[in-house]
Amino acid sequence: MTCEAVHCFDKASVRFALYPDGFDGTRVLAEISEDALRDVFGARGNGESLVEACKMHFSAIEARALEHYRAVPRGSLNLVTDDFSFHVMRRTAVQPPAAGPANASRFADATQALRGIAIA
Repeated sequence: MTCEAVHCFDKASVRFALYPDGFDGTRVLAEISEDALRDVFGARGNGESLVEACKMHFSAIEARALEHYRAVPRGSLNLVTDDFSFHVMRRTAVQPPAAGPANASRFADATQALRGIAIA
């Protein structure tokens, strides 16, 4: 569907329209947080980039918003990062390989590099 979205600076979100029954049906307003657009969908700037991220990933955002709407039709629709947790790679979930000290050493080196700590 078409994404009708606008950045709401005062609410740190992007507001968009949702049509659960198609364009001839009810129009529902929903919001997605700036953090969700940055953390999950890769927005890098303000305003325009947040709206662009919403438009580029609208099928996933709309699907999640529809789930929330159908579960609680009269509730507010405010999507946050946790609503899309399946998209987020959690650094804490990374486990070192089980095989041998060489692999464990490479894992430790990569982990340190990711943290920005120099390895002596």
